[in-house]
Amino acid sequence: MSQHFGVGRLVFVGIRMNPCDVGCGVFADACSVPVSEIITVEEKDIHGKHSTSGKWQKMERLFAFTVHYVKRARRHRWKWAKVTFWCADEQLCHLWLQTLRDLLERLTLRPKHLLVFINPFGGKGQGKRIYERKVAPLFALASITTDVIVTERANHAKESLYEINLDKYDGVICVGGDGMFSEILHGLIGRTQRNAGVDQNQPRAALVPSPLRIGIIPAGSTDCVCYSTVGTNDVETSALHIIVGDSLSMDVSSVHHNSTLLRYFVSLLGYGFYGDIIKDSEKKRWMGLARYDFSGLKTFFSHHCYEGTVSFLPARHTVGSPRDRKPCRAGCSVCRQSKQRLEEEQKRPLCGLESTEEVEEWKVICGKFLAINAANMSCACHRSPRGLSPAAHLGDGSSDLILIRKCSRFNFLRFLLRHTNHYDQFDFTFVEVYRVKRFQFTSRHAEDEDRELRERGKTRFGQICSDHPLCCCTVSSSSWNCDGEILSSSAIEVRVHCQLVQLFARGIEENPQQESHS
Repeated sequence: MSQHFGVGRLVFVGIRMNPCDVGCGVFADACSVPVSEIITVEEKDIHGKHSTSGKWQKMERLFAFTVHYVKRARRHRWKWAKVTFWCADEQLCHLWLQTLRDLLERLTLRPKHLLVFINPFGGKGQGKRIYERKVAPLFALASITTDVIVTERANHAKESLYEINLDKYDGVICVGGDGMFSEILHGLIGRTQRNAGVDQNQPRAALVPSPLRIGIIPAGSTDCVCYSTVGTNDVETSALHIIVGDSLSMDVSSVHHNSTLLRYFVSLLGYGFYGDIIKDSEKKRWMGLARYDFSGLKTFFSHHCYEGTVSFLPARHTVGSPRDRKPCRAGCSVCRQSKQRLEEEQKRPLCGLESTEEVEEWKVICGKFLAINAANMSCACHRSPRGLSPAAHLGDGSSDLILIRKCSRFNFLRFLLRHTNHYDQFDFTFVEVYRVKRFQFTSRHAEDEDRELRERGKTRFGQICSDHPLCCCTVSSSSWNCDGEILSSSAIEVRVHCQLVQLFARGIEENPQQESHS
C-alpha cells in the first residue's frame, strides 16, 4: 500500500493493487480516491482462508479495512462504491485506518445532524419510500443522524421551520419536488429575517443569508432545481452530495406587490404562456401529471397575448451574458467574479447616495407579449436538457429576463422547440433577453384600472365608452407562475438577492473523472 498526494485542494489516497491482493478483483490498476469523496472507512474481520484460482487455501490471519467512496457514473450521476484492502501486518492496517479517519475528521463542512422533511404526496407519491430505501441507509453509513418529519398538509414544513430550534442542525433536507423545496426555502429565509429583524415586505431590504444549507432529495415531477445544480435528478447522487458536505451558493429573487412580499423564487417566474399553463393545470389536478401536457397544449392553441410595460435595471456587474454559450458549472468563475464586482459596486459611494441603483438608468419596454419569463437558473429538466436560459448562472446576482413578443403560432412553436435542441433559442426577431438585477411589470389591465381611479377623482361620472371601455371590454391579464405557484397580482417588482442561500451541491461538473455504466 502506498500514499499519494495530489496537487491542489484535494489529498488523494491511492493504493496500488492487483487481483490477487484486493478483495474486489475487478480492479487491476492503481485506485485513486479524493479524501473529500470518501464516505467512510470501516474495519473488516477477515478469516484465515483465501480463494485464488477457484481454490480455497488456508492463510495466516489477515487484517483489512473497507473504504466506501463516491464513484463517477454517466450523465453526472454518482454511485456508492467500496473496496476492501488487507494485509498481514496488524499495525500497518490500523495505521492506515486511523490515518484515513483523521483525514475525514478534518472535513468540517460535512453534516452530522440533519432535519429531514418528506412530502408523501409530491410527484408520484414515493417520497417516503425513496428516503427509507435509498437515502436513510447511506446517511447511516456516513454516521449522519436525522430528525424526520413527514408533512401532512401544505406549508407544514414552512411553519415548522419557524418554530423548531435549528441550532442543533447542520442542514435541512427536502424529500420532494420543486414545490417542497420552495416551501423549505421560504421557511428558512423567513426565519432568518425574523431573527435578524429584517422586514421582508420592504423591496429594498438587504436580506440576511441563512446559515443552514438545504439538501434536495428529488421526488417530484420536474425536479428543476436538482437538474440545474447537480445535472441529474438521481436520488443516490443527491444523497452523496449531502454526505460529502458540498456547498453551492445560489441567488434568490423576491417578488413584491405594493410593498408586500408575495413570494421568493429560485428558478422560473413566468407571465403569459407559463402563467396560463399553471393556472389551468390547477383546475385539473385529478388528471395527475398529464395535466401539464394537456394545459400546455390548450394554452398553446389559445395563443393569448398580453399588453403591458416592463422596466428593468441591467446587471452591469456581471461578466457574462445570456447568449455567450457559457453555462454555469462547478467552480463557476462567472459567479465568483460577478459577486465580487457587485460587492465593490455596492460599497462605492456615488453622488452621496448609498446605492448606485438610485442613479442607474432603467430601461422601459412596452408592447404585447406572449410570455415574460425571468430565469434565475437554466431551468433544465428531463424534457428540456438545456433549459429556458442555458447560460443563466446560479450565483451571479442576476436574472435572465426573456421577452417573447406577439408572433404567429408557428413562430412561437419554433421558439418552444428550441428548448429541446442545441440551437440558440433567443435567435428570433420576436425574442429579447436581458440580464437584470431588478425589474418591474405592469399589465395594461392594471394601468387602465389606475387610470379609472384617477378619472373618478376628477369627474362625477365614470367613463361610458372608449377604445377600451371600462363597462365590458377590459383588457385581459394573465397570472404569474412563480416556481410552480400562482401569483394573481400582475403588477410586480422583482429583485435578485445574490447568493442568499446555500445548497448541498457543487454545480454541474464539466468533465466527470470517469464514466461507467450504472
